[in-house]
Amino acid sequence: MKDYKKIYEEWLSNPYFDEETKEELRAIADNENEIKERFYMDLEFGTAGLRGVIGAGINRMNIYVVRRATQGLANYIIKQGGASKGVAIAYDSRHMSPEFADEAARTLAANGIVAYKFESLRPTPELSFAVRELGCIAGINVTASHNPPEYNGYKVYWEDGAQFTPPHDKGVTEEVLAIEDLSTVKTMSASDAKAAGLYKVIGAEIDDKYIAHVKAQVVNQDAIDKMQDDIKIVYTPLHGTGNIPVRRVLKEIGFTHVYVVPEQELPDGDFPTVSYPNPEAAEAFALGLGMAKKLDADLVLATDPDADRLGVYVKDSKSGEYIPLTGNMSGSLLCEYVLSQKAAKNAIPEDGEVVKSIVTTNLVDAVADYYHCKLVECLTGFKWIGKQILKEEQTGKGHYMFGLEESYGCLIGTYARDKDAVSASVALCEAAAYYKTRNMTLWDAMVAMYEKYGYYKDAVKAIGLKGIEGLAKIQNIMETLRKEAPAKVGEYDVVSARDYKLDTIKDMKTGAVTETGLPASNVLYYDLNDGAWVCVRPSGTEPKIKFYYGVKGTSLEDADKKSAELGEA
Repeated sequence: MKDYKKIYEEWLSNPYFDEETKEELRAIADNENEIKERFYMDLEFGTAGLRGVIGAGINRMNIYVVRRATQGLANYIIKQGGASKGVAIAYDSRHMSPEFADEAARTLAANGIVAYKFESLRPTPELSFAVRELGCIAGINVTASHNPPEYNGYKVYWEDGAQFTPPHDKGVTEEVLAIEDLSTVKTMSASDAKAAGLYKVIGAEIDDKYIAHVKAQVVNQDAIDKMQDDIKIVYTPLHGTGNIPVRRVLKEIGFTHVYVVPEQELPDGDFPTVSYPNPEAAEAFALGLGMAKKLDADLVLATDPDADRLGVYVKDSKSGEYIPLTGNMSGSLLCEYVLSQKAAKNAIPEDGEVVKSIVTTNLVDAVADYYHCKLVECLTGFKWIGKQILKEEQTGKGHYMFGLEESYGCLIGTYARDKDAVSASVALCEAAAYYKTRNMTLWDAMVAMYEKYGYYKDAVKAIGLKGIEGLAKIQNIMETLRKEAPAKVGEYDVVSARDYKLDTIKDMKTGAVTETGLPASNVLYYDLNDGAWVCVRPSGTEPKIKFYYGVKGTSLEDADKKSAELGEA
């Protein structure tokens, strides 16, 4: 632990820190615990960069922490010989997002690296696209995704358009940590940076190219043309970046009845209509569902603030109710739809691949198998799916068909290297149009999938453990399980235990040990009998430990029952 009192005093006395910051810090002078929380450690680089509560201190998101992160990134880029390629920068609707994006651009410029900053807020997948389109060495996205309003974050992308992975994540992190004195970080005024040609504002030209790629993923325009006037779509961007791009694409491909939830349409960093803007949460849909019932809409879509994740409710024509699809369900449904359409046109190559994270539903394995695609598993985090696309490109082996993760994210096509809720929104509306030509709703299509492949049900339980004590508790849980794999979980026998940190898969019957073949990660996975499984990992973005699990039932009721029992266990 750092000498937090000493660093606090340094921030108060050093002329480098602005008066507003000092005011905020003087206000907590009598609160020992608050001073400790803000200064006991540096805000750490997690799975993709920084994420934390906005405020003054080294363990908070503020302009000084953003400058330091950017200086570390700049140092690494210069050492890699990539300074001439430049860095793309995007940001979302959160508090301080435009300011943090501007600070990052000015620090890059002060290091002689061109910053290409979007003129206004843009979705995460468009930033991923822009990095490759502009031939940049890296990208920065200022967003805290679906975290509560007091948070912001800073995600780093590498030149392949994916969030950075080894060795670059480690390399940048080391450079950031090497900067101990925040006042040594370089910066310059925006006007000087622009005059020097080191600060370029981007916008419409990249938008048009990105939108064209999203539209190019449509697999059945005929179905849209037939049903464009018969499909009613309710959409909410949850006060985020999805509003303009989602509506634009839906309009350009022909949908005529798209209704946006007015209270959630405009960007707002307070996210006033929800406790936190998460399309996984039922509350995010309260206003949209109210609207859908009045309009008798076919489906309700919600994108998170940076528009990489999509939540959806679909109408069941039999009951008249709207049913939520989890990320596993909507991802599987889209995978089935895209592959079935491509198979009908003989457009699935022999080396077709479906890529998923290790905590994603096994229903996708069954879909991939049916369409003779190889299923590739990777670690949690869409950057690993991006890395698989890069591997296919570099080796000439494998052909990416679809990628998804359980956390409400998927990618059709390879124009971006991160999950894309703009594209997923379009694809779900297209699928709804196609199934409507066959007198089916999306819920009917989901049920048909279960009948075809089996009744898979997947869930996740997260336990929040905040602060210093919480971190220790999470580590303790992982270490206890690592030392002694359970022989049973509830009614199920553990067939094999995978430890991705130690790169081992242990057969519980024979004791034989093989390798996982994936990079080291603090994840434990238990294959159970009857197609069930459990996986445990600490969250990479929040102070939580997560338990993922899945079952396969003989009916929806049986799957629900088995899932509830395994969840309890």
